[in-house]
Amino acid sequence: MTIAGVQTLPVRTAPTVDDGRLVWGLDVRRLHDLHWAARGIQVVRPGQPHDPKGPAVFLFLRHDQALIAQARPWLKRLSWSGCRILRVRVVDRSGAEYTEQIVASPDNELRAINRIYPTRHGRVGRVILSTDQRAAQQWASFTPGKERWSTFSRDTQWRRRSAAWSTKGRLYDLTSERRRADLLGVLMGQWRQLGQVIPGIYQWKPGVWVHESSRIAPSTRLIGPVWIGAGCEVDQAKPVIGPLVIHDETPCRPVEDIDWEAFRLPQFPLTPRIRGGLSRRVSKRAFDIAMSMGVLAGTMPLYPFIMLAIYIEDGRPFFFAHRRQTLGGREFPCWKFRTMIKDADRLKEQLQAQNVCDGPQFFIENDPRLLRCGRLLRRLQMDELPQFWNVLRGHMSIVGPRPSPDKENQFCPAWREARLSVRPGITGLWQVRRTRLPETDFQEWIRYDLEYVQRQSWSMDIWIIIETVRRILRG
Repeated sequence: MTIAGVQTLPVRTAPTVDDGRLVWGLDVRRLHDLHWAARGIQVVRPGQPHDPKGPAVFLFLRHDQALIAQARPWLKRLSWSGCRILRVRVVDRSGAEYTEQIVASPDNELRAINRIYPTRHGRVGRVILSTDQRAAQQWASFTPGKERWSTFSRDTQWRRRSAAWSTKGRLYDLTSERRRADLLGVLMGQWRQLGQVIPGIYQWKPGVWVHESSRIAPSTRLIGPVWIGAGCEVDQAKPVIGPLVIHDETPCRPVEDIDWEAFRLPQFPLTPRIRGGLSRRVSKRAFDIAMSMGVLAGTMPLYPFIMLAIYIEDGRPFFFAHRRQTLGGREFPCWKFRTMIKDADRLKEQLQAQNVCDGPQFFIENDPRLLRCGRLLRRLQMDELPQFWNVLRGHMSIVGPRPSPDKENQFCPAWREARLSVRPGITGLWQVRRTRLPETDFQEWIRYDLEYVQRQSWSMDIWIIIETVRRILRG
């Protein structure tokens, strides 16, 4: 479906939520629970067991209840109390709302409308924060709508391990469409790291999250927060201003089980701006020079044997250089050991029908253009050893977005501007995270390049290098 004439919403207006409408295959309650999961806390509801593989920090909520609060003070309070169960009285002073009660006669005639205001102290609700696995199992065993809060304050086995606390927070009744809309608006404003727990989405620009199956015209201007669901096609001349949710147009497999092992990988703070100050650039360049000199010195004895293998099978040349773009869009020759037959590009058009990649990339299984020694070089990634010379000359970095030519960079202007703000890398986030699934490789390439540029740090670089070495050793 093409989104044309999308009505923009004022920044203070919460997005509309309709029953049964999903974004990325998720309803508002599931989005709320994943928001807590992104902070290392499992939401447990009656009839909804916790994941034993996940973190042992649990938030007990009713089946129709949602909560927005800062996680750090809650975790500190739980730690300081020395207890396994923290019974929390949450006071919500976020607004002076009221409800209207219709009074009717036995004949269904309107008698009166009573307006009921909340107390001056605001809405009050109860939740529980716990690190006790058995308590989580106990809460999940309750029937939805028949929760027994008193179990954890009166029963001896729980009371001795519990403490009480009162604090501020925002409570939401998920049976109310208006409150679900309010909750979604708050999530859009506060949640910065959606990609950690929701697969298949990437950040188009700060505040704009897009499903990989959706397409956005290069001329479209998106001003976040905007969430774009699966199967959407956005081609809009006027600016699309958030907060706005464009719901799924095609079925999308929802997040069923969180991959907690992947979630435990180093989590790097996602900021709404491109990071990299002077100290970061200087230290990274020094690291690149030192590491490239070390690798070149250590692998130089292998060069004669690699060159001999190439010469015996297909003659000269030994090296292959392709024009790629580096920092600021400057072009440079990206060197590799030649792994394909001569004039391999001429056969590319004949093999195009077998291409399993989307976008400008080209990849086929058992590529007939590969030399026998080239397959081994690629499997061990030894064909990229000459790129350390590019690193030494300042064309590339050890870690960064994949180097690509100008033709490929033109496919997505926002992606191009971000990836050309840093030097390309021999390895990167895309290389260690890609799935090689059909028709998704280019979308993953965009997603992980943008993610690296926005989240780059020394801890991320070291983790990517370690993961690259592990993949090479696993073959």
